[in-house]
Amino acid sequence: MPDFSDPAVLTILVAAMIGGAVRGFAGFGAAMIFMPVASIVIDPKIAAAAFLVMDDVLTMPMALRAARICDWRTVLPAFVGALLTVPLGALMLANADQLTMRWGISILVLALLGLLISGWRYKGAPTLPVSLGVGATSGFLSGVSQVAGPPVVAFWMSGPQPAIIIRANLIVYFALASFGALAAYWWNGLFTLDVAKTLVIIMPVNALALYCGSHFFSRSSERLFRLVAYGMVAIAAIGSLPVLDGVLR
Repeated sequence: MPDFSDPAVLTILVAAMIGGAVRGFAGFGAAMIFMPVASIVIDPKIAAAAFLVMDDVLTMPMALRAARICDWRTVLPAFVGALLTVPLGALMLANADQLTMRWGISILVLALLGLLISGWRYKGAPTLPVSLGVGATSGFLSGVSQVAGPPVVAFWMSGPQPAIIIRANLIVYFALASFGALAAYWWNGLFTLDVAKTLVIIMPVNALALYCGSHFFSRSSERLFRLVAYGMVAIAAIGSLPVLDGVLR
């Protein structure tokens, strides 16, 4: 039985809860919240592997529903691009220094969040080369940190599609891309007993939060769809910078 008075346990539970709610609501963002925060208190390798398994299992019903309405013309090329670069990211994760990894994850999340809220938009149609390139960038980030959202989010949010299609694209894309990540993580020996122990702690609260977030999406506006995801990611990324360890730990 985990000690729920332990600050480390409480930290990853809160990260799993908030990340799950945002994932259920926006279709992305859970890794950008969970990974930087969880990496404060546990090994980033354990955090990334646990998140991958948890997200794959718990979002499967969402993915099946989203597959009926997503835009397969751009989702499939993005998936192919990601499939090619996930192993490179996972290789880096397996061999990188822990502190360096934490700094890299936090700074990368902040930089990509800045891109999302800067107003920059991709104005053209979702061509095959662009979809492949965006997917390749996202796949590398998925392999190294499970923070794969910003490239594809910025790409699909730039077009004229409504929030419900953007969300469906994201859910299906991440479901497909996760198969490559699972294989790459297994190949690099990242699925350990510590990962299983972490999953026992975080999966129940994440499952409940996913349901609540998904339920709330159907009653929200497109503006709120954007603001909630961006705001939560910003709070998590800034709050998890290693330089703030003396304040938060």
